[in-house]
Amino acid sequence: MAEKAAPPDRRPVVTPTRVVAGLCLIAPFIAMLWVSSYARIEPTLIGIPFFYWYQMAWVLISTVLTCVAYKLVQREQRARKDGAA
Repeated sequence: MAEKAAPPDRRPVVTPTRVVAGLCLIAPFIAMLWVSSYARIEPTLIGIPFFYWYQMAWVLISTVLTCVAYKLVQREQRARKDGAA
């Protein structure tokens, strides 16, 4: 029996949605790797130095950005699947 090969035109495509999703995922890495931007004590928040609360804020921000990226890619895949059917 002959197996059907995947058509060559079914390769990954870079779309604006995927670019935005990628930016959502890379933003936390850039923010955390740029240590000189947050390596300070002031301003404090409830007595917590900026260095610590900035990093903890990025934990929450990263969660939101990851959810946004997931939903964007999921919506694009659903639209692509509906368009192909």
